[in-house]
Amino acid sequence: MKLSAQYSKATLVITLSVLFIASIVYYTTIDYIANSQLDTSLAEEIEEVNSYVKINQHLPKSVDFDEDQTSFIKTDQKKIARVFFDTVYRNPRGKKTESGRGVVGLITLKGENYKVILIESKEATEYLIQLITLITLTLTAFLLLILFITNRYILAGLWKPFYHILYQLKAFNIADINSPNLNETKIDEFKELNNAVLTMSSRVKNEYQNLKAFTENASHEMMTPIAVVTSKLDTLIQDETLQAEQYSQINDIYTAINKLARLNQSLLLLVKIENDLIQDNCILNLKDIIHEKLQQFQELVQNKQIDITYALDDKVITASKYLIDILINNLFNNAIKHNRVNGKIYINLTADKLIFQNTGNEESLNSKEIFERFQKSKASDGTGLGLTIAKNICSQYSFTLSYYFEAPLHTFQIAF
Repeated sequence: MKLSAQYSKATLVITLSVLFIASIVYYTTIDYIANSQLDTSLAEEIEEVNSYVKINQHLPKSVDFDEDQTSFIKTDQKKIARVFFDTVYRNPRGKKTESGRGVVGLITLKGENYKVILIESKEATEYLIQLITLITLTLTAFLLLILFITNRYILAGLWKPFYHILYQLKAFNIADINSPNLNETKIDEFKELNNAVLTMSSRVKNEYQNLKAFTENASHEMMTPIAVVTSKLDTLIQDETLQAEQYSQINDIYTAINKLARLNQSLLLLVKIENDLIQDNCILNLKDIIHEKLQQFQELVQNKQIDITYALDDKVITASKYLIDILINNLFNNAIKHNRVNGKIYINLTADKLIFQNTGNEESLNSKEIFERFQKSKASDGTGLGLTIAKNICSQYSFTLSYYFEAPLHTFQIAF
């Protein structure tokens, strides 16, 4: 959930909660004030009845109009506390029942006590409360509408600099010499964020350029002595006076030097792939590339007497021809090198995936470590970077390279 949506949600929940609690308090307060006013009016009317009885020495006639109803009940009680209460008011004109407010009091006439019950209609008061409630609800709805519009449009506009910065970070390319294009903003926090992004990108690019220069220079400087040593060994191997033991030792040195050269090239290739430095994309048909590789690896396949079965559909992708060649080469090399004599290889290409299966060791490899750098079997004489390079190439084009084992076949699958 976006921050603006989370903020709007929190604001809405808090606002509704506050309004709900406030509405209860507000309604209770208004109802209390209205009842207090009615109670004051009823108390005054009780006092008027008392005054009337003292002056005229007889009970007034019971009043039964739209406004109030009064009744007198003879009682033996000498003292009755004045009590106000809610009750039902019967309107004789409208012939309907309404809410009413009543009071109970005591008057004395000629030594006899009378309980006075006076009831007054609350219809006007309730109408006023309903009107105030309606106005309050209308204002609340209007407030929520304004709050929604504010969060939806005004606050969303305030977050535009942030989303622009986020877009620039997503599009950031460490190999691009240009700095991120950040918009000017008047908000201090976004100004600080812009400065931090610019500082970070500048520092990262400088460090990357230094690392790139070091890697390329180191690779170049390493290849020069390796080439010299290889050339000298080639000359030395051709010396017919070498003894068998000397020849064996020189051959071991030659093999180690070649491995070192391959390792140097593989590490340099990994750096280029991970930093997206190979940008020669073109339209390729994997079916044609695999057919070419079948011809190129034919001699190695025949040496181990491996039987290859394949089913290839057309699959067109946009990628670097150089990287795809390396990817397919590594899959072929892996399937052949780790196969057994008279083994089998199955290749299946569809629109959704490319599968290489080969016989070999009857135990499953560690699927979590197999694509890590320098992870290889003890019997392998490779650099341990072939599958790592294949994995990185697949990641470069959002392909998914996975491994699983179903006896007797080791399976490497690329999902497009």
